Amino acid sequence: MPMSEFNQLCNEAKREIQEVDIQQLKAMQQRKEDFDLIDVRETDEVQRGTIPGAKHIARGVLERDIDKITTDKNRKMVLYCGGGNRSALAAWMLKKMGFKNVYSLIGGWSAWKSQ
Repeated sequence: MPMSEFNQLCNEAKREIQEVDIQQLKAMQQRKEDFDLIDVRETDEVQRGTIPGAKHIARGVLERDIDKITTDKNRKMVLYCGGGNRSALAAWMLKKMGFKNVYSLIGGWSAWKSQ
């Protein structure tokens, strides 16, 4: 069965971006690193729960609204979604916009919940 265009696009994005796993994110939080944790899920998904400290900007408006969180192109950001694909696409777009220190959380909210 051929891979869907969406999955192909996600795989391309993941080759171009940096990713962190749950253990790396928790270590960053424990070290009190200075970074923005951004939830790119839709509002109805966010209402089911979030990772502590996350700021919400839905994937559909991220490029337009990222400056509400930061205009610093060197600011460290970790993005997450439900499973790691939308956040990879979002990180890829922010990279294309000139942001240099953007990561996608592998497994997203699903991985966080299962810890």
